[in-house]
Amino acid sequence: MFFIMGINDGRKDFDFNQVITCDVCGSYGRFHVFMTYMALSLFFIPCLKWNRHYYVQTSCCNTLYELDPEIGKRIARGEDVEILPQHLRRIQQPGYQHAAKRCGYCGYTTTEDFEYCPKCGRRF
Repeated sequence: MFFIMGINDGRKDFDFNQVITCDVCGSYGRFHVFMTYMALSLFFIPCLKWNRHYYVQTSCCNTLYELDPEIGKRIARGEDVEILPQHLRRIQQPGYQHAAKRCGYCGYTTTEDFEYCPKCGRRF
């Protein structure tokens, strides 16, 4: 007789809706809440889960936050919860960058996403 078992990573998305004004980009968006975990699977069925972490990702700029575990557990149970800024710890902000552009011809510097320099009209 043999057993098929293994350890793998898992992710569970929660059906949670909260409309927000993003602190990073200033746009309207929604929180997308999910949990990551490690699982011991026996015959492809997860039997034991550990190392659970709860995360929140914004829909506007995809900024990723780690969520307070107690709030995450309440969301997992299906309770009606409001996520407050003190429940979040920013991990990364991949979709939003503050890159300054400098014109090689006239030296004009801007943080806007222009293809051409607004001062002299040449391509950045």
